Amino acid sequence: MEDKKLAIIATKGSLDWAYPPFILASTAAALGYETQIFCTFYGLQLLKKEPKLEVTPLGNPGMPMPLGMDKWFPVLGLALPGMQGMMTAMMKKKMQSKGVASIEELRELCLEAEVKLVACQMTVDLFDMDTEDFIDGVEYAGATSFFEFAGESDICLYI
Repeated sequence: MEDKKLAIIATKGSLDWAYPPFILASTAAALGYETQIFCTFYGLQLLKKEPKLEVTPLGNPGMPMPLGMDKWFPVLGLALPGMQGMMTAMMKKKMQSKGVASIEELRELCLEAEVKLVACQMTVDLFDMDTEDFIDGVEYAGATSFFEFAGESDICLYI
């Protein structure tokens, strides 16, 4: 039987969008899938040595908020200075209290499980990013290279 493959395209650079690619990739790798995460545009933030990922409730109507704030706190209130930092701190505290691994821990788990982490070279060049800011083990390639893998994958996810 042929090995199964999972291809993930990660395009988001916020805390809440960082979890799905790493959770799905590490799970797939544990199940024996050959797995690759292609990080492009804002998804490149997931590969930084010191990611500064935040969560924002703005534009996310499905995000549950404490004290029912999503029902009574106007959108403009969420745009107040410091609100994003407060929401990020609250989310991190909640995750820690529930025993959810950090992004750095999940990313390390992926590397240990031989998940291939690929940074989109075009986006790195576009944003004048310094490759020294990225973790060790990241490969740099273009979309063509990713399509070679994704075209043969059993599952391809866009996150």
